[in-house]
Amino acid sequence: MHYVYFLQSGVHDRRHYTGFTHNLRARLASHNAGQNPSTVQGRPWRLVSYFAFADEPKAREFERYLKSGSGRTFAKRHFL
Repeated sequence: MHYVYFLQSGVHDRRHYTGFTHNLRARLASHNAGQNPSTVQGRPWRLVSYFAFADEPKAREFERYLKSGSGRTFAKRHFL
């Protein structure tokens, strides 16, 4: 499976991160361990929601959309 996920910072409630992974538990652990420069400042992170895809290109396309302006608006309205 391929996952697109939303994280919320435990320090800054309004800070979110969207990502892609093959192993959701390991990826969340790496974010909280400070191994990702983009998320080191917001630790600890909690998983808000995720989407599972059987097809990797579709998952990456969805992640790319969610990181666009209209995708961020869509995510805030429906998931965050």
